[in-house]
Amino acid sequence: MDSTTSWAGAEREGPTVGRTGGRAEGRSPAAGDDPWILRFDGFDPGTEGRREALCTLGNGYWGTRGAAPECAADAVHYPGTYLAGVYNPVHTDLGEHSRDDEHMVNAPNWLPLGFRFAGGDWFRPGSPDVLDYRQELDLRRGVLTRFVRIRDRAGRTSTVTSLRFVSQAAPHLAVLETRFEAEDWSGPVTVQTGIDGRVANRNVIADALLASGHLVARSTGQVTADTVLLQMETTRSGVHIAMGARTRAFAGDRPLTPERRFESDPAGWVAQEFDLLLEPGHPVRVEKTVAVSTSRDRAVLSAPAAVTTWLERAADPAELLAAHEREWEGLWDEFAVSLKSGDHQALALNLNTFHVLQTLAGVDADLDAGVPARGLSGEGYRGHVFWDETFVYPMLTLRRPDLSRALLGYRYRRLNEARAAARAAGFTGAMFPWQSGIDGREVTPAELFNPRSGRWLPDNSYKQRHVGLAIAYSVWKYYQATGDADFLVHQGAELILEIARFFASLTTHDPAADRYDIDGVMGPDEFHDGPPGAPGAGLRNNAYTNVMTAWVLCRAVETVALLAGRNCRPLWNRLRLRPDEVDGWERISRRMRVAFHSDGVPSQFDGYEDLPEFDWAGYRERYGDLGRLDLILNAAGDSTNNYRLSKQADVLMLLYLFSAEELREQLEALGYELSPEAVVRTVDFYSARSSHGSTLSNVVHSWVEARRDRERSWQFLGQALASDLADIQGDTTHEGIHLGAMAGSVDMVLRCYSGLEIRDDVLWLHPVLPAELDEVAFSINYRDQPIRLELTPATLRVRLRTGGAAPITVRVEGREARLSPGESRDFPLGG
Repeated sequence: MDSTTSWAGAEREGPTVGRTGGRAEGRSPAAGDDPWILRFDGFDPGTEGRREALCTLGNGYWGTRGAAPECAADAVHYPGTYLAGVYNPVHTDLGEHSRDDEHMVNAPNWLPLGFRFAGGDWFRPGSPDVLDYRQELDLRRGVLTRFVRIRDRAGRTSTVTSLRFVSQAAPHLAVLETRFEAEDWSGPVTVQTGIDGRVANRNVIADALLASGHLVARSTGQVTADTVLLQMETTRSGVHIAMGARTRAFAGDRPLTPERRFESDPAGWVAQEFDLLLEPGHPVRVEKTVAVSTSRDRAVLSAPAAVTTWLERAADPAELLAAHEREWEGLWDEFAVSLKSGDHQALALNLNTFHVLQTLAGVDADLDAGVPARGLSGEGYRGHVFWDETFVYPMLTLRRPDLSRALLGYRYRRLNEARAAARAAGFTGAMFPWQSGIDGREVTPAELFNPRSGRWLPDNSYKQRHVGLAIAYSVWKYYQATGDADFLVHQGAELILEIARFFASLTTHDPAADRYDIDGVMGPDEFHDGPPGAPGAGLRNNAYTNVMTAWVLCRAVETVALLAGRNCRPLWNRLRLRPDEVDGWERISRRMRVAFHSDGVPSQFDGYEDLPEFDWAGYRERYGDLGRLDLILNAAGDSTNNYRLSKQADVLMLLYLFSAEELREQLEALGYELSPEAVVRTVDFYSARSSHGSTLSNVVHSWVEARRDRERSWQFLGQALASDLADIQGDTTHEGIHLGAMAGSVDMVLRCYSGLEIRDDVLWLHPVLPAELDEVAFSINYRDQPIRLELTPATLRVRLRTGGAAPITVRVEGREARLSPGESRDFPLGG
């Protein structure tokens, strides 16, 4: 069935499940479109995987892809469900060698709800009987609806309308409600509702050769006449997962009591089947309420007992939906960013915000979950936690700092594992892994498969030690935004100081130059893991790593001073700082080495300037997209180590994390000069040599261009906003959305275009709107003070909510003001 493109709002399709929708392509919607509705018209097998990922629903505890309830995993569909923090290691024998990996587990599929009319074939979305097929994701409500109209070979016409949500109010519950209506016939509809634990991790093509089975069945059963229960267990991590489904049927408000046929498979399938009578004008409704629990949950007797209890007590879907919508209303009050622009980016902005919220808004200290780089929408990157969290924290900390604190707790609870890793490598302090999963061990794959050559090649990205610097940066920025000294005392300071310890021990001193060097690491670039001819050896004096090391050591010294005189005895007992240790950090922080090119541009690493230029034009003509240039060159017997290029921002990351003024001050403290002209040359040099092989790259380049080339910045932001909506990397979104790029694109509008910084206990604002933006408005939470910011090219309005928070200091374009709760101030902006 051909599909058509539509992003417009839909008409109401009935009283039970509300609105329906259709297909979206990666383009701007027409004027007047609803920025809260993502629509898909028609069924398109070629883009179904992307639609499923984009239509994922979740609440922080779990997430489920927007797959069709009638379909199991196949070449088109992938109904994945993921539970935050639930991972499992597997071993794969590849013949000549073997390997161990750790994956976020594809949990049992709770969606199955198949149907057939009058004893005909079971429905499939691609059936030629389908007359109309529309789907709609309502971002404001967190609800996915689908409308299907069918005419079978006997000429019978029927409509099936469904609604689903993963409750934001009751984290362990989800609902799938389906309405069946016969238009011109009478007879039975057969419904099969179940839970399928016979699933595997098969969402990622590059992992096709790896072991994919993570679950074994423990029990299946029928708890009550309308409720079934399935219990599975992960094969090595031993996590028990219980899932129950309560299915009820109604004609209007009248409960129906069909005879149910129970079926199960000891491999992990449990279901009920029943028949309902349809007559024209008399629709019937099937309500499927699902509960999930794991052995990781707090305050439960057991996972099966918890699920059974929750389903017994669960309200009807209408009440659950009302509570769910109230929670989303509150989240949008805190997180919505209002745009008025000539371009129509509002839908993408809302979609990206939605995915960040439904991945993380329900996280708390009890859940013990980090920030998975692909959210809870697919198995890309095996569900691991990377440094992508650096791009996520700002939009959380400025609205809901409690979420940032809970997520940073994931890192703190793995501090001992990071300490052990540092000791094993011959260093002190804490060495955090590039990729993290269950317990904080390094789970970065040691090799990756190159589909261009059909061979495995070494993956040395574990040498990206800078992940620890990113963690310390996020801790410090959280403290600056909140003034949360309690967090600093109990978790934050220990993270900062142990990370500082590690990077201090990573340095070596050059007495002749009185400079400190760092050898054997990789920078954010990822295309260089060593000098030419020495792959895997690591780099010497990566500029990003060295500058960030100096910065973290400064913050460590400042942290010790901040906590002096506080009741921190347990902290000092754990750290056991040596008398000369802090002095050593201060000395290293002033003498880290940074290499520069002859024109004053900071060199990405020692020797980068000596590398030959790359033939970008020639390779683009031959290969088109060069995002994975490393695989292209490897297949040709060459290496990205041999050229001046990068996968993504490396040196330019410094201008993303710091303003040009802050970076200049940092380098001056090291004895180096970075003139404004050199900043421009630096941006030009590295921008011309990036393949933009990461979705994060567009975020960083949009940021660094914001002050000098607003049009170019807006273009990069458009790419960042559309990273998954338009699947700009070419068929990667089906493996999961890119959470860092989504959050970073929102943060561009939130912090970059408003010039928002928090430094020295002052809220700094230096707005610079692109010409395409007429107005931006959003709320933040700074030092427990809710603040509304409304920005136009001519004026910035700062409004403080009434309450008992302390006054704050605001500096706008160099003008400082002291504002108290309830006050509002308009600041005129320059041309």
